[in-house]
Amino acid sequence: MTPAPTEQTPVLIVGGAVVGLSTALFLARRGIRPLLVERHPGALGHPRARVINPRTVEIFRAAGLEEEIFADRSLTSELSEKLMVRAETLAGPEIFSAPMQDEAPELTSEVTPCTWCSIDQDRLERLVARRATELGAEVRWSTELAGFEQTDDGVVATLRDTATGEETTVHAQYLIGADGVRSTVRERLGIAVEGPGTLIHTVSVVFKADLTAPLRGRDLGLGYFDQPDTGTLLMPLDGSRWVFYTPYHPERGERLEDFDEARCIDAIRAAVGVPDLHVEGLEVQVEKTGQKILGFEISAGLAERYREGRAFLVGDAAHTMPPTGAFGAATGIQDADNLAWKLAAVLDRTAGPALLDSYEAERRPVARFTIDYALAELQERSHDGQDDGRVSYAAAILGQRYPSGALLPEDGDGTELPPALDPRTLGRPGTRAPHVTVRCRGKELSSLDLFGEAPVLLTGPKGTGWEHAAGPAAQRLGVDLDVYRIGAEYVTDPAGDWAERYGVGPEGAVLVRPDGFVAWRSAGPADQPQEQLEEILARVLDRAENGRN
Repeated sequence: MTPAPTEQTPVLIVGGAVVGLSTALFLARRGIRPLLVERHPGALGHPRARVINPRTVEIFRAAGLEEEIFADRSLTSELSEKLMVRAETLAGPEIFSAPMQDEAPELTSEVTPCTWCSIDQDRLERLVARRATELGAEVRWSTELAGFEQTDDGVVATLRDTATGEETTVHAQYLIGADGVRSTVRERLGIAVEGPGTLIHTVSVVFKADLTAPLRGRDLGLGYFDQPDTGTLLMPLDGSRWVFYTPYHPERGERLEDFDEARCIDAIRAAVGVPDLHVEGLEVQVEKTGQKILGFEISAGLAERYREGRAFLVGDAAHTMPPTGAFGAATGIQDADNLAWKLAAVLDRTAGPALLDSYEAERRPVARFTIDYALAELQERSHDGQDDGRVSYAAAILGQRYPSGALLPEDGDGTELPPALDPRTLGRPGTRAPHVTVRCRGKELSSLDLFGEAPVLLTGPKGTGWEHAAGPAAQRLGVDLDVYRIGAEYVTDPAGDWAERYGVGPEGAVLVRPDGFVAWRSAGPADQPQEQLEEILARVLDRAENGRN
């Protein structure tokens, strides 16, 4: 029997990597002060995920971190200037090479105000952790989840200090498992994982060496090599520092422990194709232990469900995929963004509890699609570089569609999820709200900059009926609702394309959720706009029509 709680927290997050920390940040910026616990004594020093895509940057932009992230980025030149290379060795002839952004030419300033950012995951985690704690989240290192029980009003968890063994009991209204591919939370909830599972076991090290000669003037961003084994990767850090991955094979009796520093250096020389390459040594990746050599599993799997009672899964606890395409951390961060605004709304009682059911309904189909896409990318990059005709990369990251969830689908919207950056789908409920340049009180910004806190109602230049109805409708339900009339004196539409991009007329309106996804739209005016807005907000937020739940 779990002892009586000695601490209280609205949300307990288990796992202190980038997705767990992002969840803490997204909750804290909405006034919820979560407790995050991580069993390791500090953040891992390994770079791991090396780049975040424009959609992920949009999310951090809304959280006020975009400038800091770019100020701390890792690579010294723009990602678009770097090459992705496939070869036997770095020094050998290329099987193929291409600029790393060639696969997403649609990602222009007309589509998003954000671009790629090359930032090592350990650097990103430090920035996110600092901002989360500044906003009131508590991050507790060297603390593991020893067990938990769900009750009618929350979760009672036992936490253990990994250094002293001392245990603490915490009552949380909700529990979030952000604890990775071998999630303790998922295991204790009895949630199975479907999919191929582990694909590759890899050894990874960071080393320093002068690769000027084998690079032959190329600005390498990512190399796929067949030596010492197919699936070997090489990526730049800064200066003459590199991160290296190569597979090992437990099915052949190989173990991570078999890879000492000498064997790793031999593997690096084989991949580079220079047998006598001078390697200055391997860098320590875990400061507390002095560990230099790390093991990672590349896997693909999807949790059968994302929720059990008051417990939720995010990130690798919910889905895993190969690193090709930089989808893994990005998909987890978007999970966190989706779940955080919903939890915050339920906790402050501006939304009903069934809103939380929409988390799995929306995010699990996206993860399924993304896993398949990343597997196809892995096949392509590891072999001949020829794609299989799948949708564009830009569409895969910006064209996600939620067929159901916290939204009001339009007639004709089915259950399929065809990602596309197609003008016919822009602005539809369940899609990311389109980027349009606007001027708000004299300042040029993106329409995306209007989102992130409360739900937002955008109206056309003649949408005064919606504009005037919004305040009374929100007040009656006791919810916050920001309103902007695009084309009005204080919010102008310089290019005059807002209505077309959002698929409405001058008298129309669009409701956008805090995560930047469209929940509802009307092409024109309504006879009773206040009553209609009350009904829409109540349905999207799972609210009783007569006020607070």
